[in-house]
Amino acid sequence: MAKLWTGRIAGKTDPQANDFNSSISFDQRLYAQDIQGSKVHSSMLAKQGIITTEEKEKIHQGLEEILDLMNQNKIEFSHEYEDIHTCVEQLLTEKIGDAGKKLHTGRSRNDQVALDLKLYVAQEIGEIQKAIKQVIHALCQVAKANADTIMPGYTHLQRAQPITFGHTLMAYATMLKRDFKRLANTLEIMDECPLGAGALATTTFNLDRDYTAKHLGFSKPMSNSLDAVADRDYCIEYLSDLSIMMMHLSRLSEEMILWSSWEFKFIELDNAFSTGSSIMPQKKNPDMCELIRGKTGRVYGDLIGLFTVMKGLPLAYNKDMQEDKESVFDATDTVMMCLNVLAPMIETMKVLKDNMKSAGQKGFINATDCADYLTKKGMPFRDAYKLTGELVASCIEQGIVLEDLPLEQLKQISPLFDQDFFDSVDLLNCVNQRHVYGGPTPKSVLAQVEQMEQFLANDHE
Repeated sequence: MAKLWTGRIAGKTDPQANDFNSSISFDQRLYAQDIQGSKVHSSMLAKQGIITTEEKEKIHQGLEEILDLMNQNKIEFSHEYEDIHTCVEQLLTEKIGDAGKKLHTGRSRNDQVALDLKLYVAQEIGEIQKAIKQVIHALCQVAKANADTIMPGYTHLQRAQPITFGHTLMAYATMLKRDFKRLANTLEIMDECPLGAGALATTTFNLDRDYTAKHLGFSKPMSNSLDAVADRDYCIEYLSDLSIMMMHLSRLSEEMILWSSWEFKFIELDNAFSTGSSIMPQKKNPDMCELIRGKTGRVYGDLIGLFTVMKGLPLAYNKDMQEDKESVFDATDTVMMCLNVLAPMIETMKVLKDNMKSAGQKGFINATDCADYLTKKGMPFRDAYKLTGELVASCIEQGIVLEDLPLEQLKQISPLFDQDFFDSVDLLNCVNQRHVYGGPTPKSVLAQVEQMEQFLANDHE
């Protein structure tokens, strides 16, 4: 099979070099985008009088037939095709003859692949955003059902202050909302069409780049032809967005791993999202969470790999840039798998409310509220802080919690203690007294859920 670039290069390519050079094994994934771009390009060529309307119609009919065959997996993507662009053009020429040879007029594979990959990334951003919303929806549903479920909040992985489980889940929903917006921002920045830039310096043909940009869904053509074919910023930004999101998914997964352990026992994952041990019959392992946590490193690797490929390239196109696609494809697949398994795993997990509350009581997470109680009665905060620390130490020695201390004993320590102290250190009351915007009260959690549900319902976000 003749290469598109035969003429200057004589002789046959070494088979190993041919396989090494070929990208058809992975860029075949871009066949729909390649055909979409070719149809618009040929329509523009006919509009400009560069090819005839009859030739355009033949090209479109042939491309539609090829698209149908590819959709049905009836095309064998041989290494002899080199890449998906060569494959489509040669199949088209076999079908319609000389008209197929005119398709590439005024176009290079450099601006062609830049277009295909941009169209692919834009499409996948939309799909990932839909999947993000599914996870946010799952978090909102469980948060709403647990708006008043008391649990310890942590700093340094030490029990710190009382919060609600709903508040914790909404923290992750908020992170994912930012991830959604980051992807939307990437989509806005990359909204310029590279087609028409040619190999690097446009062409002598009278192309209408505004036409192709508009009909391919872009707001405008890219303003510099060198940048148009050399730019992979959008891929790097896309992978960066996915990496940040995977960090969030990994943190949530780590929490779920901890929460489902016997040491915490705050949740129990559904059997459909757990595995067992080959030797220990009692085990119920959170493997899906562990895989999400592990695959985060994989997505990071895709980002760093492409960063490294691009860091030393002179303008304009270099073959190194062929390495962009596998990173983009791998990260896309990995993120989609993680999002798709996470949403139902969250929806089906069992929340063990009593265990959460018990952990809060034993962790003295109401100690700050005890200090605040004394401060509001007139004691300087630093004195109240010290006295509360002494009370906690005494409780630990006695094997009790602050709520169990007799009022008589408390009054001996300070006359500021009174019966209202016990209400002030009740865990639910501790939470309900935190009325500051963004806090953990059930009312605040439900407001956060409502706000997030409005975001989910907005198709424009």
